[in-house]
Amino acid sequence: MNSVVTLPGSASGNTARYAQMVRSSKKSEWQIDRDLLQDRSFDFSRKFLPDGLSQVDRLTFLDAAQARLLSQIQGRTYAYIFGLVERFISAKMLDQGRAHVFDNQLALEALVRFSNDEIKHQELFRRMETMMSSKLPAGYRQVADPNEVARAVLAASTWSVLALTCHIELFVQAHYVQSIAPREELCPLFKDVFKFHWKDESRHVVLDELEWQDEHAKLSSTEHDQAVNDLIALVAAVDAILQAQSAADADYFISHASRSFSVDETAQIKTCVLSAYRWQYIISGVRHPHFGRLLTQMTTPAQMSRIQTALAPVMSN
Repeated sequence: MNSVVTLPGSASGNTARYAQMVRSSKKSEWQIDRDLLQDRSFDFSRKFLPDGLSQVDRLTFLDAAQARLLSQIQGRTYAYIFGLVERFISAKMLDQGRAHVFDNQLALEALVRFSNDEIKHQELFRRMETMMSSKLPAGYRQVADPNEVARAVLAASTWSVLALTCHIELFVQAHYVQSIAPREELCPLFKDVFKFHWKDESRHVVLDELEWQDEHAKLSSTEHDQAVNDLIALVAAVDAILQAQSAADADYFISHASRSFSVDETAQIKTCVLSAYRWQYIISGVRHPHFGRLLTQMTTPAQMSRIQTALAPVMSN
């Protein structure tokens, strides 16, 4: 399920896809301890995130141990950010499920299972944080509270939240398939966490698309225009979190590296971490071909132009 197929718009076609997702969910259900953690621990002699995501290889003045530490710090934040976004995704999918309570029971079951998966992922990422915090130096800081972020996101239009969710779950797939899975040098448990995460998100993105298309069909032109504005605001809010977290992570790394850095090297580290986070959580999703097709289908040329203008400072990062 590495690729996503454009879904049929008919009610019967949608029901068949919801049923397919329910069957797939039941078949591939996994548990954190039984199937994944199994009393294993993270291997801190290895990198967590690959260079293709962390961009650590751009900092040619780092030695191997320093590059590994920065990769591990970014890996810790990778788990934190996914736990953060899944707080609002799980809540939104419960809301979407309620719309099907007296209608399509397969859609209801599929979305409840989706939300349950996201709750499980949040537990997994909390446990990862505990495991990592016991081995990494004190002083790591998470800049945003997941509940506060969820409340802010859920105040936006459903169309915009579903668009953002689809964007996130498409880049999850791209990260694992293109960057994490092929890298044998990474910590095995870290790789496995995102293998299991990818398995679930491969189903979820089908449901994202169904719900987003259904919501799109309900909107008036005025409502749709406001929804596009909401999406632009949500991406700006994500970027604000990334700017703050990248600054915190760069400072944390610099304070615990095995040597001091020059003013120029410090600036390069901060620029690199922000660039990496923007790539990981915004650019790689925006550039995903399927997301581009969906967004083009569900916006007017003028609306797409507004989105592109708003994204330009990030995309040129």
